[in-house]
Amino acid sequence: MKVELLAYTPDADKLVSAAAKLCYAKSDIDTLMENLTPDKVSSFLKLLGDLGHESPIEHASFTFGIEGVSRALLAQITRHRIASFSVQSQRYVDKSGFSYITPPKIEEIPEAKELFENEMKHDAAVYDALRTLLIKKHKQDFMAQGMEEKSAASAAEKKANEDARFVLPNACDTRIIMTMNARSLRNFFALRCCNRAQWEIRELACQMLKLVKGAAPLLFANAGPSCLSGRCSEGAMSCGKMSEVREKFKNI
Repeated sequence: MKVELLAYTPDADKLVSAAAKLCYAKSDIDTLMENLTPDKVSSFLKLLGDLGHESPIEHASFTFGIEGVSRALLAQITRHRIASFSVQSQRYVDKSGFSYITPPKIEEIPEAKELFENEMKHDAAVYDALRTLLIKKHKQDFMAQGMEEKSAASAAEKKANEDARFVLPNACDTRIIMTMNARSLRNFFALRCCNRAQWEIRELACQMLKLVKGAAPLLFANAGPSCLSGRCSEGAMSCGKMSEVREKFKNI
């Protein structure tokens, strides 16, 4: 897994505190950013937290480049609807010889790993076979419609991907560019940094949290699973390791 913070709102802590200042002071737009010392920035952000006033946090946004993750992860992360996603297309990109993500527990068991890898090879072979058959058929159809052979071959390759992709597994790798505002990110971290989250998206969330803490340390000072600043939101489904989790996130 590789995660990069590609772009983010400059001086996000200060911008959010300026938005908070606008809500609670008489300052006009021209003077809004004046006299926002580090202490005042911290004070305004604390005020927002104390009041539960989160809308000003939405003015800061962060864009991530993500690769080496599975299509299974993609299905989970796109449930976070207040976000923007650009995803490598299996329709336009030839996935012959695709890379795949192996779950750690499968990696630990030699017999399971062998079964898994054999299935990935089988899926790849079926994908290639289907794609070959589809390319041949589409090329014939395009040429019958009057398209030149070279153009027909190129169009047929792209068209073949549409149906051949149906055999690709959840383990198949993908690449994502994702943008979220800070409020959505804090909610994302509360849910996905939790021990109850699936291992792959939890790893992603923890890597993202490290990156945004470097860019906006005050804004994300208390970000992480819900048990960092209160009781576990999982209720009876709690992992029961609150003290261990709190210790872990001191270093993130």
